[in-house]
Amino acid sequence: MSDEEEPLVKIRTRFEDLCRALNMDEEASTEAWKSYENISRNFTLEGSELHWLACALYVACRSSVPTVGKGTAEGNYVSLTRVLRCSHISLIEFFSKMKKWQDMAKLPQDFCQSTDKLERNFTVSAVIFKKYVPIFRSIFKTPSEEPLRVHRSRKQRRHPCSVSELFNFCWVLYVHAKGNFPMISDDLVNSYHLLLCALDLVLTNALLCSARRDLLNPNFKGLPEDFSSRDYRPPAGPLCFMEQLCELHDGLVLEAKGVKEHFWKPFIKKLFHKRILRGKEDSLSGFLDPMNFGDSFLSLSRLYEEQVLASGGLDERIFTGEGASEDIGTPEPSLCEEVENQDSSLYRLHTSLAASVLKVSTPLTGRKYVQEVHLASPLSTAMKSVGRLHTLLSGTKYGPSSKLTQILRGCSRDPSDVISQRLKDMLDIFTQHHEDSSDDSKGMEKDMAVKFFHLSEALYYRILESIVEREKMILGDADLSCILEQDVFHRSLLACCLEIVTFSYRPPGDFPRVIHTFQLPAYHFYKVIEVLVRSEQGLFREVVKHLNQVEEQVLESLAWTSNSPLWHSLQSAQVPTCQEVMPPQYLEQNEDSGGAGVALTPASQGPDLSTITGVSPSPTTLQDRYGSPPTGGFRRRLFVDPTEGETSATRTPPSSVTKPSLIATIPAGQTVVATATVTANNGQTLTIPVQGIPNENGGFTFIPVQVGGATLQPLPAQNLTSTLAVQSAVTKPVTKAASSPLRKGSLSLFFRKVFHLASVRLRDLCAKLDIPTDLRRKIWTCFEHSLVHSTEMMKDRHLDQLLMCAVYVMAKVTKEDRSFQNIMKCYRTQPQASSNVYRSVLISGSTRSSSTTDTNQSSSSDSRKDPGGDISPGLTRSSSTLVTPQPSGDSSSSAVDGGEEERGDLIHFYNDVYIKQMRQFAVRYSRSSLSTGVDPPPLCPYPTLRTGSPRRMLLSSKHSIYISPHKSGSAPCPALPRDRICYYISSSPPNRLQEINSMIRTGETPSRKRSIPLDKETSPKRVCPDNHTALLRRLQDIANDRSSSH
Repeated sequence: MSDEEEPLVKIRTRFEDLCRALNMDEEASTEAWKSYENISRNFTLEGSELHWLACALYVACRSSVPTVGKGTAEGNYVSLTRVLRCSHISLIEFFSKMKKWQDMAKLPQDFCQSTDKLERNFTVSAVIFKKYVPIFRSIFKTPSEEPLRVHRSRKQRRHPCSVSELFNFCWVLYVHAKGNFPMISDDLVNSYHLLLCALDLVLTNALLCSARRDLLNPNFKGLPEDFSSRDYRPPAGPLCFMEQLCELHDGLVLEAKGVKEHFWKPFIKKLFHKRILRGKEDSLSGFLDPMNFGDSFLSLSRLYEEQVLASGGLDERIFTGEGASEDIGTPEPSLCEEVENQDSSLYRLHTSLAASVLKVSTPLTGRKYVQEVHLASPLSTAMKSVGRLHTLLSGTKYGPSSKLTQILRGCSRDPSDVISQRLKDMLDIFTQHHEDSSDDSKGMEKDMAVKFFHLSEALYYRILESIVEREKMILGDADLSCILEQDVFHRSLLACCLEIVTFSYRPPGDFPRVIHTFQLPAYHFYKVIEVLVRSEQGLFREVVKHLNQVEEQVLESLAWTSNSPLWHSLQSAQVPTCQEVMPPQYLEQNEDSGGAGVALTPASQGPDLSTITGVSPSPTTLQDRYGSPPTGGFRRRLFVDPTEGETSATRTPPSSVTKPSLIATIPAGQTVVATATVTANNGQTLTIPVQGIPNENGGFTFIPVQVGGATLQPLPAQNLTSTLAVQSAVTKPVTKAASSPLRKGSLSLFFRKVFHLASVRLRDLCAKLDIPTDLRRKIWTCFEHSLVHSTEMMKDRHLDQLLMCAVYVMAKVTKEDRSFQNIMKCYRTQPQASSNVYRSVLISGSTRSSSTTDTNQSSSSDSRKDPGGDISPGLTRSSSTLVTPQPSGDSSSSAVDGGEEERGDLIHFYNDVYIKQMRQFAVRYSRSSLSTGVDPPPLCPYPTLRTGSPRRMLLSSKHSIYISPHKSGSAPCPALPRDRICYYISSSPPNRLQEINSMIRTGETPSRKRSIPLDKETSPKRVCPDNHTALLRRLQDIANDRSSSH
């Protein structure tokens, strides 16, 4: 036996012992061993071999197996809990390694989703069990307060249940009920209300059973007032303590009562009807009677075991077991522990680990505004989110308000009927999507889906009204019919509202499932997110964070899929550079621009939007987001003959331009002095001189020539009529205008957001890798070049993949090496990081386009030339990373002929695809290129860190109370109307708060007499100029929004 085979034999022996302990069938054990052998040959499996074997066994156990007379069944009824205990692996460690196993084994998506749901169910149960222990201790006595049990003879086997037995019984009853409702098993809010229903039932039975009132804690505040008296008799009617439990333990009464009526009561009645719970079926009581409790507990436990084995789920009785801390992997609360002992550092560690799946991490783009709250309870956060949602929708109806109805009827084409029919169609699609399950709970799942949709519909109409009002404020009396008839806008808005409702109940949401349900392209869906957030001031902070994450997911990957409408938009427009779409004040001003000719203008001196109340700062209108044509189409087609078969409708409108032969010979960067005849609306014509500058898009940019000391405005291409006579070609270089206008339209807005997101992530990555500023700018230039000139590399890939490759290649050519291992290690610390980003990268496949740009082809043809030295990472083997051989020089980075897609790790992608596209550009920054006198490409300007403030927040839906940030260098506030009061923390007098409180209590605004001192109040801040009238301020705000806001 060789040295290599000996360890494998030992592992095989341990594996066979494990299978015997689990009584595993031969088919599952054979399949598990083959999978382990295959993966261990290609990957480095760190840690205990038994832990990886447990993952292989779990996958094999969940495969479909034949049954007698019933076709196939999911799984072979081997308990996951037994697999983990025999393998000596905790639950938390199992889920961590299972994710890696799924990546390495390339398991089907359905299996991965079932594992994710299993982890979410466990996390929800862990969070709720942490809440269950103190609630139970407040209602019932502790085991130490329980009297000693009297020894009974053998004939008297029935004895009253103890507090510990009641604790276990109530938990099993709850987890069995939760497992029967898969639609709410991972719903944190409704699962918690289900727990309150279980406690309510047990509390009611303890009161109704006169022999078991000794279990109750007499200090419990929810007990009847006369409970302590000897003559206490329970009332004749049904008892219900849901309101008291919700009030004492942060529940939502309406939600809890809804769960009790629609889920809990029918489920408990079935248990009584099937004699699982013994007692009185009509009153749902009697199971705590000493003659019934033992049989009820035994039957319930047996039924729950069958449910767990059939579903392959986790036996959640693990939380009440003696070895709970070892089985789960973190300290768990105990009924016998004192409360103060449960507040240790280890217990707080459990809070952060158990809630990791439910936690909403603040994205890097929002961490300047929102600090991380690591120990915040996911349950309290979810309750606040749902509570805020209900407060937001209080008083609303499932339809448009009278005000919105009037606005819609005022349009030239009333869209009300179309909107109503669209919502009905979307409701049908949504409910059908939740009817796929064939179990007994299908009807309940549909009811839950209808409930979520109706909440979303009410939110949709509320936000639509705010959006329309905001558009009318910006556009004036313009007709909004063209926007309100945009089908994709309305469907995206409803889908976004549905995601808000889903997230509130089930953090961290279910995106991108909602856009798949309604078949919404992610590129169109993201456009509505910022509009929604700016229009609705009452959203909970966690909801805004989640929507920020959703937008980032679209920008980083979902919008770049091969079937995305983005690629259709790019057919008629070139990818803009960062400087073309980013406002100048958001770009770093560096003296060492490298001759880039970066045009940087000072920031606008208008009033700061963050300090002005009453105006919603929006960068673009809905017209810009949904109604703008692709950028650059007309300009590029100005001197291009129409292709065969092209109709006149697709040609440049009424411009008849003859193409001189001289234009084809003009190099880029030179000017053409010409005359153009412009026809006005009244038929008059005017011949004026213009300068035409050939640009990189193949068209011309027209610069007006000064006539008589007056400067004419730039001519759009559509206004050119008659002929364009070329007078002379002057070969003089032209410097870019210092204030060149930004590119407008939805495509430019998309790339502005992409560049901002990429710059924030790259800045964080470079800081963790200790990369200097000059190298960071070179990395940014390389990344921007890849995005602009090799855009195809982003198809079906991730933004972070190009960022990490740019970091590596530029560090390599500048001799400041950073290994891929260190780059990926620092990347994993970012909140959006996922192992799939660097473990499963598209190398080639049928989904990729076979056509590439000329730049890409030239780069690929010269990929073997390496004047800057070797910039390949070479062979790298890291933990759980596939080892890939060095690519040969003949390998192609384009499409595979009709074959399946090939995926590999990030290093494989770098060697086979990325470096072939970027080598020629990257080596121009190497020292050897500089020594030969080759000038490197100019550095692109880097976006700055945003210094803006968080948005204004509405604190109450019943009162117009807002809180907004206040910059140290801005004015206290503009002249406010008499019915408004402004209070500045640490600067305004205390009587301001008294006036605010008085206004809230009485509903009356302060009188003119009382408001006189407010105008005379001095502030340490800079005084706002008095000559800004309300109209001028409003106009200035809109101008600043359009030019500089992101």
